[in-house]
Amino acid sequence: MIKLSKNLKKLSAFFVGTVLIAGLAMPANAQITSVDALLGKVRQDAQTTKVENDKREREFRARADQQTAKLAAARRELRTLEATVRRVERQFDANELVIARLDGELNSALGEFRDVFGLARSKAGEFKATLDASLVSAEHPGRTDVLGKIANSKALPSSEELDQIWQLMLGEIKAQREVSSFEANVGNSDNPGEAMQVTRVGAFDVFTNANGDFLEYKNSKEPNVLPLTYLKKQPGGAINKAANDVLGAGAGDLVFGPVDPTRGSLLKALERVPDTKERVDQGGPIGKIILLVLLAGGVFGVLNIVRLFLVSSAVKSQKKKARPSKSNPLGRVMMAYDSVKEKDEEVIELKLDEAILRESPKLEVGLNLMKLGAAIAPLLGLLGTVTGMIKTFQAMMIYGAGDPQLMAGGISEALVTTMLGLIAAIPLLVLHSFCSSLARGVQGTLEEQSAGIVARHVESRRG
Repeated sequence: MIKLSKNLKKLSAFFVGTVLIAGLAMPANAQITSVDALLGKVRQDAQTTKVENDKREREFRARADQQTAKLAAARRELRTLEATVRRVERQFDANELVIARLDGELNSALGEFRDVFGLARSKAGEFKATLDASLVSAEHPGRTDVLGKIANSKALPSSEELDQIWQLMLGEIKAQREVSSFEANVGNSDNPGEAMQVTRVGAFDVFTNANGDFLEYKNSKEPNVLPLTYLKKQPGGAINKAANDVLGAGAGDLVFGPVDPTRGSLLKALERVPDTKERVDQGGPIGKIILLVLLAGGVFGVLNIVRLFLVSSAVKSQKKKARPSKSNPLGRVMMAYDSVKEKDEEVIELKLDEAILRESPKLEVGLNLMKLGAAIAPLLGLLGTVTGMIKTFQAMMIYGAGDPQLMAGGISEALVTTMLGLIAAIPLLVLHSFCSSLARGVQGTLEEQSAGIVARHVESRRG
């Protein structure tokens, strides 16, 4: 009884679960009103599922027959292709035998000429590489095609092709002593598709006719890469001037022109030579401070020179006038005399000395600052030298002393800051000396005129 009760419980649970699943699967508008209706619905769904499964089974069997037919067709095609491969392999082996036989006949027919034509092919290949690297090929592109044909061909070269070898040699010799102008496209120009006029000096260098800018030649294997490009940095100076002299020369004129005996390597190396701005930048922040000191001291010194020159001119003009003016130091000294000219000579002399002492600081304004700048500049250069050497020793400690380029930055900073310090100190000292000379000249004039005023006063008193 206990076992039967357990089975009834399991059956009831299964029935309830089936009812729930069926209820979930039914549409929302379907309603079950009794157990008989539920059983009918379950039987109907089971029948529908059986029909669908039978249909799927029939379709699977039909597709299986089709797959079998396709597999048989693929196997037949594979056997056909394998037979074709075997036939082609036999033909290939037969052709190899024919080629070997023909090569033997060719070698026999060549006889003593075999070594001659072998040498011609090898030399044609070597000479092609030489001409491809020559700057003359920028003016005559494609001239080495015949050499490539001779070097790569297994057939006997014709007499015309052999003549091309020595003709190209003579043409290269002739071109290396010519100064020739021609049109060419420049790769990194504003419009690479538009040809521009360029001038070639032998096989050594080439530059544009517009500005005398030097070009670099590279024989690229890629068809879309142009062989001529602008140098990243022009050499400038006398080298570009020599190029412009060549462009401006007429027929029969003798001028000095640029010739790079390394055929481009020397001009390429000049790109690494720093210009003035780059050299100053190597000094780092200390170098910029030195330049700031030089700029401030130079501007102040020039303005001070102009001021002292105007004061000196005003004093010289005042010497010719009896009426004093407040606009110049001598006039103010004379006005100080007029205020005490009724006094004793001792009082007058003291009053004039006081007036001169009042004028002296005005004349010496900024001289100490200029002197200080002239003294600070070399000290800042020495500081930059120390910091640059510290960077150099740090690079040696981290990377070793095997690569000099790693130490070049610190050494450049050390030397450039020293140079900038001296460059700043020298003109500041000159400006300070010139300003001091002008100030002393005006002070000497004031003392001279003061002594003359006292002398004339004493003379007029004593009759």
